[in-house]
Amino acid sequence: MKQIVIAAHGSPSDPAPQQAALEDLAQRVGALCPGDTVRAATLASPGALEAAFEGLTDPVVYPFFMAEGWFTRRELPRRLAKAGLTARHMRPFGLDPHLPALIARTCLEAALSAGIEPESADLILVGHGSKVAHRSKDSTYAMAETLRRSLPFWRIRVALIEEPPFLNDIAAQSLNGLCLPFFALRAGHVENDIPEALEEAAFNGPLLPAIGEHPQVPALIAAAIARE
Repeated sequence: MKQIVIAAHGSPSDPAPQQAALEDLAQRVGALCPGDTVRAATLASPGALEAAFEGLTDPVVYPFFMAEGWFTRRELPRRLAKAGLTARHMRPFGLDPHLPALIARTCLEAALSAGIEPESADLILVGHGSKVAHRSKDSTYAMAETLRRSLPFWRIRVALIEEPPFLNDIAAQSLNGLCLPFFALRAGHVENDIPEALEEAAFNGPLLPAIGEHPQVPALIAAAIARE
C-alpha cells in the first residue's frame, strides 16, 4: 500500500478554500488508487502538513506544483524537517510527461468549441513567474516548446504574472486565440489577475480554467502514483 501526500502552496491570505480543493482532489485520486492512502496538505494551511502525515510510515509527497523550484526543493523540505517529518518526493505535477498531451487535447477542443481555427490563432500559456526565483518560469517555457511540436496554433506564446513578458502585453498583441493558465490550483492569480490582464488588453478569446482543475487530472496523478 502506498502512502501519498499531495502537497501544494495554498493561499496564506485565505487558506481554507485551497485546502478544501486539494482535499477534494486527493479524494478523487484516492478513488482511482484502491488500497492506497492519499491525503492532501497546503503549506499555507496551519497544521495541514502535520495532519496529513499523521500515522503514515512510508509517505511519499506528490508536489502539486507547476515547476521544480524554490518551493519543491527548499521550502517544502524545510517545512517537513521543521515538523520532524521525512518523505520521498515525486516529480511535480507540471513536469508530468503526460501533461502536454492533456493540454494539447484541452486547447484543441476549446478552439473547436469556440469556432477558432488554430492555424490562425494564438495560444497564450500564462504562468506564474517570480520576481525572485527566476527559474520558476522555466517549466512554462519548456511546456510551450513541447506544445509547439504537437499543436497547429499559429503561435504559442508564454506570458507571466509576476515578471516579463507580462500577460497584458502579450494579450494585447494577440488579436485571436485562447488563454490557458498553467496553474495547479485556483487562487488570486487565476481568479483575478489573469482575467483583469486580459480585459485590460481587450483580449476577447476564451480563458480556459487552470489546467490543474481539468477533470482528467486525478487520473493523471493516479497513473503517476501507480508508476512510483
